[in-house]
Amino acid sequence: MLPTALVNTIDALSKLPGVGPRTAERYAYYLFRSDARVSDLIVEALSELHTGVKTCPVTFALMDANDNVSPFYADPERDKTTVMVVEEPLDIYAIEGIRAFRGVYHVLGGAISPIDGITPDQLHIKELIERVEKDDVKEVIIATNPSVEGESTALLLEKMLHAAKPELRLTRLARGLPLGVDLSYADQITLSAALENRTNL
Repeated sequence: MLPTALVNTIDALSKLPGVGPRTAERYAYYLFRSDARVSDLIVEALSELHTGVKTCPVTFALMDANDNVSPFYADPERDKTTVMVVEEPLDIYAIEGIRAFRGVYHVLGGAISPIDGITPDQLHIKELIERVEKDDVKEVIIATNPSVEGESTALLLEKMLHAAKPELRLTRLARGLPLGVDLSYADQITLSAALENRTNL
């Protein structure tokens, strides 16, 4: 019988996505064997997680609790007339990692998924359309995930944005086969996108 405190730690860690009982046990035992300061650092960081982070009221990106708007939106060097639409806040940091995009972002908060009970009115689509008008947006880059849900969401966005502002330029991130992947390992959605987006030689 494990000590109660260790059992409670294992139970808490196993609530994390992708962490099963055995992994939770290893993490808990590692924390027990480590210097107590490691656990203290984790406890301190977690205690500030909900009070130190909030959602931007304009872009719905994550930001420090003492900011009024996302730093990406507040940055005068960024082009507010070009908006990249992503599903989740962490998608922004994948784009930022390549240091090639100088526009601003809009986070939908997910993708349409009837199975999961996510409907269009639960996403930040209305706010996006308002931004297109308010910031005189010239281009919206739809960067939803290449999944069935992401494609459905992209089609709806295309329809609603064209209806709201017909002259708006709508683009999508190029999709297809990543470098180093054999055809036999590619899924049908990826292969279809690769065929559709084929280029001239």
